[in-house]
Amino acid sequence: MKALILSGGHGTRLRPLTYSQQKQLIPVANKPVLFYAIEDVIEAGIHEIGIIVGPNKEQVMETVRSVDWDAEIEFIYQGEPKGLAHAILVARDYLGDDDFVMYLGDNILREGIVEHLKHFKEGNFDASILLQEVPNPQQFGVAELSEDGKTIRRLVEKPKVPPSNLALVGIYFFKPVIHEAVENIKPSWRNELEITDAIQWLIDHGYRVGWTKVTGWWKDTGKPEDILDANRLILDDIKTDIRIHTSARIHGRVAIGEGTVIDGNTVIKGPAVIGRNVKIMNSYIGPYTSIGDNCIIENTEIEDSIVLEGSEIRNAGRIVESLIGRGVKIINGTSHPFGRKLVIGDNSRLIL
Repeated sequence: MKALILSGGHGTRLRPLTYSQQKQLIPVANKPVLFYAIEDVIEAGIHEIGIIVGPNKEQVMETVRSVDWDAEIEFIYQGEPKGLAHAILVARDYLGDDDFVMYLGDNILREGIVEHLKHFKEGNFDASILLQEVPNPQQFGVAELSEDGKTIRRLVEKPKVPPSNLALVGIYFFKPVIHEAVENIKPSWRNELEITDAIQWLIDHGYRVGWTKVTGWWKDTGKPEDILDANRLILDDIKTDIRIHTSARIHGRVAIGEGTVIDGNTVIKGPAVIGRNVKIMNSYIGPYTSIGDNCIIENTEIEDSIVLEGSEIRNAGRIVESLIGRGVKIINGTSHPFGRKLVIGDNSRLIL
């Protein structure tokens, strides 16, 4: 069995961060989102992984290759993203006649996929999808179940009157017949080959499409607020791992990387994770905060936020619920006349 993990697309909802990096590489709890998908696949015993890449392919390849994975990883260039089913079409030669799991690389699933894969195999389904109960099914693709509740009857995209509250999660299991389905569907109104259309083709032609329900949490990290929420959820499970000596006051579960220097006037309240070679002086790092490698934090309070590597924040007052990119400098000037000097990228949001 193989895995196909998608790490293409433009990430327009995460701009300006995604002008300079692929959205699946944005870290949550100091780990790229894409790595959670790779870890889930390997945990399930799948060691042949194809990763779909797009415009930022070199960045994705370099990041993935920085880790010694227990898997053979091949990169497959998609070019312009034209839908999830198009990714399967592009990966046809790599996938061959193997069963495979397709995992959207910007999804994080707390429970992993082991039990879901087991259900797919034991049920001998032609395809199986993951579903989760949601309070607002009108905003998702929704599954209508068969009378016995074991298989999928049809998929409905953002229905006004939902047939259930079970929304599609971005993880799918397929037998090779999916290739025939992909070749027989037409582009949607978005000019994309939709995976829901391919699955519906299987259903309409008598193939068995099963399903499993996600029991823990699932996050699609497509928007800044989703990334911050995923950061909170993952930090809820961290264990204390402090690899330095410091006189700072530390409360709760906190992980601190090697080479980091934190002075005695600093207070850290977990859950929080701080990377390597960070300098923190006279500051407060509050719950649900992730600080990337090589950052400098001075005379600042940060809480419920993600700060990416190489950023410098000095005399910045209190920062909350923020997602701060790589190499950012936030400095409170002290010279007259007082005022705010801003250099803000496209599609940024600044709340003062």
